[in-house]
Amino acid sequence: MIFDKIQVLQKLQTTGMVPVFYHEDAEVAKQVIKACYAGGVRAFEFTNRGDFAHEVFAECVKFAAKECPELAMGAGSIVDAPTAALYIQMGACFVVGPLLNAEIARVCNRRLVPYIPGCGTVSEIGNAQELGCDVTKVFPGDVYGPAFVKGTLAPMPWSKIMVTGGVSPDKENLTAWFRAGVFCVGMGSKLFPSDKVQAKDWQYITDQCRSSLAYIAEAKR
Repeated sequence: MIFDKIQVLQKLQTTGMVPVFYHEDAEVAKQVIKACYAGGVRAFEFTNRGDFAHEVFAECVKFAAKECPELAMGAGSIVDAPTAALYIQMGACFVVGPLLNAEIARVCNRRLVPYIPGCGTVSEIGNAQELGCDVTKVFPGDVYGPAFVKGTLAPMPWSKIMVTGGVSPDKENLTAWFRAGVFCVGMGSKLFPSDKVQAKDWQYITDQCRSSLAYIAEAKR
């Protein structure tokens, strides 16, 4: 299912969490996506990391369109414009990267697809906003901490910041980020322990997503 820019941003804001995941086996990835959806997730970032990752992504997008109709599928770890264009063509509703690349911004803007670049300074966040990025990613979050987010929002309160890296599905961690003012968080390995994925314990993932979203909703009040 293809959602437009406004719809995607609304999903990010409403839920406040984006699972970040990659697996070379499309069937495993599909089950993880479905488990997250069952837990209330409405935006999912599939990371472009392994060989033929784009082929796995294409299968997951088709699967989600049928099994998870309200889920916006995005592509992560995108560092160049051609790769961004490839994933958009395959159905990516948003593009996330570890760095800021103006060429990616142009490609995404042309199609009105949200581009969420990784930024590590206030100046980078400002540059991203000038390039049309509604949401900017602070990465790695555990290096910067909630104080960086709070400090950035003081002079730039209009900023919408997503934090990835160092985010865990526990009440204390999530509360600290949202009280600091984040727009949403991305959560990877701590949401998907490798032993749980290997054991195909999909219910564990659903439960983790559901509890995380409840903590976020409480922290946003």
